[in-house]
Amino acid sequence: MASTAIRLLAACGLALAAAGAPHAQPAWPAKPVRVVVAFPPGGIVDNVARQLQPRLQAALGQPVIIDNRGGAGGTVASAEVARSAPDGHTLLMVFDSYATYPLVYPKLSFDIAKDLQPVTQIASNPLVLVVNPKVPAQDFKSFVGLLKSQPGRLNYASVGPGSSNHLTAELFKARTGTFVTHIPYRGGGPAQQDLLGGQVEMMFLSAVLAQPHVKAGKLRALAQTGAQRVPAYADTPTVAESGYHGFEVNSWVGLLAPAGTPRPVVDRLQAEVRKVVTDPAFDQRLREQGLSGIASTPEQFAAALRTEQDKWTRLVRERGLSLE
Repeated sequence: MASTAIRLLAACGLALAAAGAPHAQPAWPAKPVRVVVAFPPGGIVDNVARQLQPRLQAALGQPVIIDNRGGAGGTVASAEVARSAPDGHTLLMVFDSYATYPLVYPKLSFDIAKDLQPVTQIASNPLVLVVNPKVPAQDFKSFVGLLKSQPGRLNYASVGPGSSNHLTAELFKARTGTFVTHIPYRGGGPAQQDLLGGQVEMMFLSAVLAQPHVKAGKLRALAQTGAQRVPAYADTPTVAESGYHGFEVNSWVGLLAPAGTPRPVVDRLQAEVRKVVTDPAFDQRLREQGLSGIASTPEQFAAALRTEQDKWTRLVRERGLSLE
């Protein structure tokens, strides 16, 4: 009788284990992790991804593959990842323009609020108001005075309608009561080339991208858009310090996953990224480039996205901006 009872208990245990098996989370990662970078090689997003790659790879114990998929401001890559299996093996790394996709591309094939889920913001950097050296203004105040004395005569570059360069410049115009003509380009390379050549006079450029040109004297930095100065631009005041309180814009790089990715996977990813970003050596490397590590939680990242969307949607409506 005792042996029969033992066999029955064992059978029950196997049945319960089998019943629970479909709900158990498989080990992750079980294969290489592909990080789809929404822009071509050489930009800020790609730069951050490649700095993160070896450390994340060591932590996860699987190859981490960087897959650059540029096109349509990052929406091509985003749409691809949105359609991917939500198993944590395909991820998306984006720029701050992600928050304005619905404004710029009203016919998106995916919903940024429903088809992709935030994992973490990785790093941020302010934009820097830079001018070609031929512009006579030496500081922010004199530059605003110059613009007011010559409305519409100077031009500013952006990488396209709805980009952070474009919207930040429009916010600047609204706050300072100035008018500068918008010259949109099909990418950062051509925009910077014309800025350096003097075909356009100003641009709100990422602190990381502006740094070598400012150091070389090819561009003049007049203000930075963060809440406080970053070490790489210690001598450049913020726009708020220059008298326009509450003016704050930061460019950022973030990591997302397809909607439905298991929460344990998302939490593990966020935790591993946080370990890297908060490592003193890695943090110092970021700071030298003008970047600041973030490593926010998924909830913090989601809240930041909503704030960004609200801010820029309000600006677009108030200014009557065309993003086509």
